[in-house]
Amino acid sequence: MTTDQTILFTLLFFVFALLIWGRLRYDLVAFIALTAALILGVVPKDQAFSGFGHPATIIIALVLVVSKGLSNSGVIEQVARQVSRFSHSLQTHITAMAGIAAGLSAVMNNVAALALLMPVDIQAALKARRSPALTLMPLSFATILGGMITLIGTPPNIIIAEFRQQALGESFAMFDFAPVGLACAVVGVLFVALIGWRLLPTECRQQDPTQKLLDVSEYVAELHVPEDSPAIGQRVRDLGAVAEENDVAIVGLIRRGKRLPGQARLAEVSVGDILVVEAVPEAMDRIVGVLKLTYQAQGHDTSPLSSEDMSLLEVVVPGGARIEGRTANSLRLQYRYDVTLLGVSRQGRQFRQRVRHLEIRAGDVLLLFGPGDMLAEISGWLGSLPLAGSETLALTMRHKAWLAAGLFALAILLASVGVLYLPVALAIVVAAYVLLNILPARQVYESIEWPVIVLLGSMIPLGVALESSGGTALIADLITSLADGYSPVVVLTLLMVVTMTLSDVMNNTATAVIAAPIALDIANRLQVSADPFLMAVAVAASCAFLTPIGHKNNTLVMGPGGYRFGDYWRMGLPLEILVIVVSIPMILWVWPFQS
Repeated sequence: MTTDQTILFTLLFFVFALLIWGRLRYDLVAFIALTAALILGVVPKDQAFSGFGHPATIIIALVLVVSKGLSNSGVIEQVARQVSRFSHSLQTHITAMAGIAAGLSAVMNNVAALALLMPVDIQAALKARRSPALTLMPLSFATILGGMITLIGTPPNIIIAEFRQQALGESFAMFDFAPVGLACAVVGVLFVALIGWRLLPTECRQQDPTQKLLDVSEYVAELHVPEDSPAIGQRVRDLGAVAEENDVAIVGLIRRGKRLPGQARLAEVSVGDILVVEAVPEAMDRIVGVLKLTYQAQGHDTSPLSSEDMSLLEVVVPGGARIEGRTANSLRLQYRYDVTLLGVSRQGRQFRQRVRHLEIRAGDVLLLFGPGDMLAEISGWLGSLPLAGSETLALTMRHKAWLAAGLFALAILLASVGVLYLPVALAIVVAAYVLLNILPARQVYESIEWPVIVLLGSMIPLGVALESSGGTALIADLITSLADGYSPVVVLTLLMVVTMTLSDVMNNTATAVIAAPIALDIANRLQVSADPFLMAVAVAASCAFLTPIGHKNNTLVMGPGGYRFGDYWRMGLPLEILVIVVSIPMILWVWPFQS
């Protein structure tokens, strides 16, 4: 190997290792790798930030914005709720929800599709008194499968199409992915609906982590303030530090029989007041001793949790959220917004003690308590996604649903027939959404997943450098040598297996960037068409079903479903094998080796 190849492979190895480790955000890992490559001279200075202006990066950003506009219009929410009404049995429910999830993911970002459907699915589980773990993983897998159907359904398809444009002079069209993607999606949806959910561990079927998290009534108590209490004369908000130190949340104040939940934090504590606190019994006993309080009669009737002014909101934390890697204490939620973090659910395990000091991870479910009119805004500021029972959909502009859908459909049609370049068509839709107030201007930037953009912008120059240095040719040579003497079909299958394996442990966007030039090199060595190999990479990079870290959707359902790391392969491994079995013949039929 040359010096440049050695440096690039070393950098990619560290990227691979750090992404598996998971302690550093993937966008930060990629950007550090790009910076190191620039310093070491393996990426030219004039190519340093070329990835951020790459058409694939622009298209992905625009698709995310358009997806937010479609979400705001409410058409997806209404369709999903209508479908869920007819889901009488578990199998029928999974089939219906998985089907609509795959369909939505074909025309919008699959992470956005899951974010819209997950609350509906959890509500259906609550009504049916079954664990959401039975349906959330099938729903996640269905959104991933549906993304393979069209160009804009998933980032790997966009990356592969743009790579083909630069390498061969012509991009894949909007629906070139449909024959293979649709076959995989249909078979995959049938599998998760009929068989897949039965493969989940027994404990997943029995537990309901979200319900356990919401069960806070037993921890609410009223504590009387006697005349010798050090709390007298202090504002309730000033007691926050003492309360947090003792794992207690002060959630209300009662004075002369009148509850003041909305104003309590600004009120000065007086003799005879009643502090309403939320805590486990041990912590409650500690705060009684520290503030010299006395116990008041406990019960549900006077609980401020039922107040019209205060509400509970359950949210899930996606990767890249503002609160990921931070604590509620560091964000000063209680002091700034009167919002309290009551509980955290992580992989089915509930945290109640010192939750405000717990470092939040992607996939965690948070239980927030605060003024009802503030919770939706705070949830958005945190970057979290509301789950069942949320009122955040009140601003949905349902009267503009068909207008939003029609504009998007027209743009896709014009791009498909070649009248408009796809990024231009999507940009026009974004502009129209803003002008028609379907999408407020502030949401344009908020709806873009900037970590994904930074990841892609950083990885593209590294991928180009690996290809120009001959590094991808070395990998291609290794794969072809392993299948030496066998037909190109074996090489194609081996490439899919390798790509799927990479996608299961690192971001699918990064996988597609690295694997695309390898696929082209393999095709050139075998002197066959590159299209089946590029299509195989597109399918395989999207199929991250074995772990919760390979795809954002798998991470999103981890907390609400109470899944553990090792639960995914039970349904995911048979599904990946099934995708290979279905996709290889379809690829060879639609995209033969000799064009």
